[in-house]
Amino acid sequence: MRVVVGMSGGVDSSVAALLMKRAGHEVIGVFMKNWEEKDENGVCTSERDWADARSVCEKLDIPYYSVNFAKQYRERVFEHFLQEYRRGRTPNPDVLCNREIKFDVFLNFAEQLGAEKLVTGHFANIDMRGGEYRLLRAKDENKDQTYFLYMLGQRALSKALFPVGDLTKAEIREIARRAGLPVSEKKDSTGVCFIGERNFKQFLSGFLPAQPGDMVTPEGRVVGRHDGLMYYTLGQRRGLGIGGGGNGQRWFVVRKDLANNRLVVSQGEDDMLYSPRAEGTDLTWLAGHPPVQEGETLRCQVRLRHRQPLQGCRLTLRGDRALMEFDAPQRAVTPGQSAVFYSDRVCLGGAIIDVNNVE
Repeated sequence: MRVVVGMSGGVDSSVAALLMKRAGHEVIGVFMKNWEEKDENGVCTSERDWADARSVCEKLDIPYYSVNFAKQYRERVFEHFLQEYRRGRTPNPDVLCNREIKFDVFLNFAEQLGAEKLVTGHFANIDMRGGEYRLLRAKDENKDQTYFLYMLGQRALSKALFPVGDLTKAEIREIARRAGLPVSEKKDSTGVCFIGERNFKQFLSGFLPAQPGDMVTPEGRVVGRHDGLMYYTLGQRRGLGIGGGGNGQRWFVVRKDLANNRLVVSQGEDDMLYSPRAEGTDLTWLAGHPPVQEGETLRCQVRLRHRQPLQGCRLTLRGDRALMEFDAPQRAVTPGQSAVFYSDRVCLGGAIIDVNNVE
């Protein structure tokens, strides 16, 4: 079987390519370039990653290509990212990138190369039950990436392979070491995919004009100034620049008052930080249809951020919206982020958090 492996230059995708070759498949490595700007040090990290990907492909003796999807990425992911920040929300571009770029634009490219499957180094699994493909959580729960893949549909799942889904990170590195892959000790990338590890505030200010305003307590008392609501997220405690005083506890962001351009902060873990229920929109179901009918309630689990332990939840569909009632109040439920639903190991789909405290 001919397969295209999305080579990121990291150890996970490198081992995925190795495993596919060992299984006897015809393997083609392809490196995607989705972002063209350099960081504040004048370095384009994708150039280093491309060099690593080439080294691995040469070690594995497989053909390799580089493709540039920067235009599509900017139009289909980055513009949405900026639009969400303009609305005072905190988006997750990695989720949209998987649907719009990796498993759409890139998948189409792989098929043009004659590939039957698109292989990536994602920590996830796929099976089929009752004629439908299912997305399953990875063996390494700490690395599980189904949260970022919930927007995929049946076509993408039918074409995807995740060879490292049943491996732990330690096992992946050991396989890479034994095979002599040059990236066996390369550290994992962090941060938003196109921003990387550069200064996020500095990056965002280059695209959106900041509008400074007051930091206020829930009672309306001014305690400082913020640099622009887009730079802050719910539950944040670092970088607020507020001195001591009051009860001596740390300050936290508890709300954004968009109408008045005010950042609401509180000392200590204020009840305002916790939501017993929330509402989501932009529903996506991996099976192509919802798990329950409108008005019915489903007992499931939900993950409100990557690596968060699964939380018990009652999910009720209301038209194009989903009401989530949590077994325990959830901290810093953030509009713009994804709420991803599970039935044990099976990822059902998800929604974009719209309202974080529904009456």
